Amino acid sequence: METAHPAEATETRAGTTAATAPGAAPARAAAAAAPPATPSGAQAAGAAPTGAPAVGAAPAPAVAAAAVAPAVALAPAVALASAVAPAALGVGEGAADGGERERLARALELARTQLAGREAALGALTDTVHDLAAPCDPDTLLRVIARRARRLLDLDMVWVGCARPDGGSYLRVSEGETFPYHRGLDLGTGQGGGAPAWTADYTADPAVPRSPGLDGLVHGERLRAVAALPIRHGDAVLGVLYGARRTVRPFTADEIGVLLPLADLAAVAMDRAARAERGRAETAELERFGSAANTALTRIRHLWDCQARLTRLVIDGAGLATLARAAADSLDGVLQVRDPGGRPLTATGDLHGLDEEAVARAALRAHTGGRPVGLPGEVWVAAVTAGAEDLGILVLRASAPLTDEDVRLLELAALSVASLTLIRRGSTVERPVRDELLQELLDHSGYAEHTDDRLRDRTVRLGMDPDAPHVVVVARPEGGDLGKAVAWAGSYAYRMGGLRAVRRGCVVLLLPGTDASAVARRASAELTPLVGGPVSTGAAGPGAGVTSVARVYEEAVRCLEVLTALDGAGGTASMRDLGFVGLLLSADHDVDAFVRSAIGPVLDYDEARLTELTRTLEAYFQSGGSPMHSAEALHVHPNTVSRRLERIAELLGEDWQKPARSLEIQMALRLQRTREALHRGRAGRPSR
Repeated sequence: METAHPAEATETRAGTTAATAPGAAPARAAAAAAPPATPSGAQAAGAAPTGAPAVGAAPAPAVAAAAVAPAVALAPAVALASAVAPAALGVGEGAADGGERERLARALELARTQLAGREAALGALTDTVHDLAAPCDPDTLLRVIARRARRLLDLDMVWVGCARPDGGSYLRVSEGETFPYHRGLDLGTGQGGGAPAWTADYTADPAVPRSPGLDGLVHGERLRAVAALPIRHGDAVLGVLYGARRTVRPFTADEIGVLLPLADLAAVAMDRAARAERGRAETAELERFGSAANTALTRIRHLWDCQARLTRLVIDGAGLATLARAAADSLDGVLQVRDPGGRPLTATGDLHGLDEEAVARAALRAHTGGRPVGLPGEVWVAAVTAGAEDLGILVLRASAPLTDEDVRLLELAALSVASLTLIRRGSTVERPVRDELLQELLDHSGYAEHTDDRLRDRTVRLGMDPDAPHVVVVARPEGGDLGKAVAWAGSYAYRMGGLRAVRRGCVVLLLPGTDASAVARRASAELTPLVGGPVSTGAAGPGAGVTSVARVYEEAVRCLEVLTALDGAGGTASMRDLGFVGLLLSADHDVDAFVRSAIGPVLDYDEARLTELTRTLEAYFQSGGSPMHSAEALHVHPNTVSRRLERIAELLGEDWQKPARSLEIQMALRLQRTREALHRGRAGRPSR
């Protein structure tokens, strides 16, 4: 397969022009007019995409130059006709013999044939240039180019392959096919350097670059002679113009010269199509941007109108139900307003089937994140807050997915509900903040009577009984999110009728109750799953009066510190849970409470029935846990001791003999014995 550069075709045509210039010998003119000899075998070189001749030839000329090239090619034929006419005239006068006259006649006929062919090529190129100037579909124009190339060169089939970004190519248009090849047929990947290439017999030429797609097309159409001309735009190869015959026949330089400008015109058409496609894409992008901008502007206007309507309702003194209804209409859903304890205050419809646990977790995230939280089923939860104060939540079930503007409107609705709540309180500046009250109670020393009275008054105004028994719980998330714990604590304290504060990285709760252990366990059980980690909890109490809060708080902190020191992180501990350790940590060293918690049921039984279960317990521990030795010390039968121990197990529980419990019981017995001795000493009676 041989290579022909476009310059070589130009040189061939130029040589023909020089050989047939006026004044040249008739023999030379006839020789120059004959078609150039073509070597046997293939005549093509490197191809671009397989099936596509390769890149590497000189840049394609512009459309104007492509149209002018055949006009230049007409010069040899014109010169040849000018040279032959006088010679033929001379022969008519008898200046030459009959053989010479016949040879010159053939040369003249050949020149006229070449002139007619090149005039047809020039006309075809001129028409193609006109087609390029007119508005036309690129594929239609490529098909016109293929049809004209087929007619001009008497080709059996012409097709155009377009390059892909990955280096491959595909069939875009074709003319003269006998089988219905579909548009988009893969022609393979390229090789070579992009010069025109042709072969007299594709199937027999081993030098032809091949691909399965191109081989299938050639064999399916029974093509033999194939020419491939690169379609170039600048340095880029946009595709390949193919021409083929079903007979073995070499392509002449003139035929390649006709195909080259057609390939250049195809490049112009394809480039124009690419630019038109880019223009359409940019126009579509601008239209989408404009549509999105108009939509956003419309939504912003709607958001502004809704905000103004809600604000007007608050200022005009509308009720909570009216405000909720207006917000629900704007959001196209069912809206429910809840207080900090999660109790519904008003609703615009039924919210059946809610997952309350999921709503509680979402409310916590909404308080800590400051943004509404979405749940499955188009359910949204928004926090109603004023500063750090929890005023409740909004629960919305929307009829359709919320846009960003809708979520923002839900936030504004929550803000409107908060404003209405504060206005109802009577003051948004000096409102009775529960958190601040607990901070003052924790700092209160109890020595200033006027301060006590002021704190009592504030407690009463919040609807709390200052003399009711209360406990203090100090909770510390271990590696969790303190912000979530703080948000939860506000809601929990409100529900339980207590107060909340934050100190030393812990949440402090002042809650009504008498059993510090039970209150702490309930709080820890609810907080732990919400923060996603263990929560260490210390509790103390009960206490009574505003002056006892600070003392009970310090005891709860000591319980938490002991829990941490004993590697009990994530657990719950109160003074009673810690046993005698709690007694030592207690600020008032409440011995009676410790004794009652350890052996109270036994003391009550002895007092009511005049039995000696307490003495039996003492003898049992002093004898090392031996019923036999206990009986000897008490001067009773061993069976009596056994029955008494069974009664003790009923009163104290089956675990009373376990090491930790038995240690507390022994400590309580010693303290009780010591107290009795001290009481007898003060009464002047000798001890037995």
